[in-house]
Amino acid sequence: MSNQLSEEIEIFRDHNWRRSPDLRIENGVDAESLIETVGFCAALTDARRGGPSIYVAVCGRRDAHMPRNVQKDPEASLAWVIKDEVMKRGRVYYAKLAKSRSTFLARRLIPHFNALWGIPRKEEASKLSDEARAILKVLRKEWEMATCDLRQESGVVDRPRFTRAMDELQSAMKVIPADVLYEPYFTYIWMLAEGRFAEDLKVKVKRDVALKEVARAFLDGAGMTLRGELARITGLSRTDAGRGNQMLVKEGYAEQLDVGIYRLKDFEERTERMSGDH
Repeated sequence: MSNQLSEEIEIFRDHNWRRSPDLRIENGVDAESLIETVGFCAALTDARRGGPSIYVAVCGRRDAHMPRNVQKDPEASLAWVIKDEVMKRGRVYYAKLAKSRSTFLARRLIPHFNALWGIPRKEEASKLSDEARAILKVLRKEWEMATCDLRQESGVVDRPRFTRAMDELQSAMKVIPADVLYEPYFTYIWMLAEGRFAEDLKVKVKRDVALKEVARAFLDGAGMTLRGELARITGLSRTDAGRGNQMLVKEGYAEQLDVGIYRLKDFEERTERMSGDH
């Protein structure tokens, strides 16, 4: 089987990922609705990366490409404003997660992403860098802090080292950006992830369950997943992505069409319902 999508699958994705003009998002509430539907969603990626994205949904078209000069592009500017609005509202999770990709998560998937990428407190000393632990120590005392103050208080004053440590802490689901200020100068306000999502992060999920639910969330929105697609979009290894999809097949939720190619078992029924909604 070809590793390409049929038009039927593309139309299914257009509907769920808001890739059509009549479904495009215009504000934070729209964005939160999209995130709740798809489970996890990139912030500012375009059609070249694939998967659901706030920017692509703002554009409302499949072939959305982020321009080089984003400041002068109205769609890119609106996507950025919406990203900031949703981050500040705090109703969904936002951070640079696997492979430092800026990602939104519906609350239902926080325990599953945490099971796959989070680092338990007892393992911080062995798994986090010295710089990351120094920053974490400050935030556990101060709770939230602007970038410049956090650099000074933690002693991680070198900008590249600080940025790497913050990416590390976000990927480990320890720290999130809570707010962003543009005046008198640009800065993020950082806080502990547990400050907003304590109950979600306390939920214990087995790794296999987490793999299955991440695969389910993607398949629900995508209709079909091609070879390597789930791994590329989520940051999972191909082995883990395949394991998640195989568990959906075993459950009867998906069917395997070829090596690495899976489709919703009830895809035809869903497309019929979708057609009836229009």
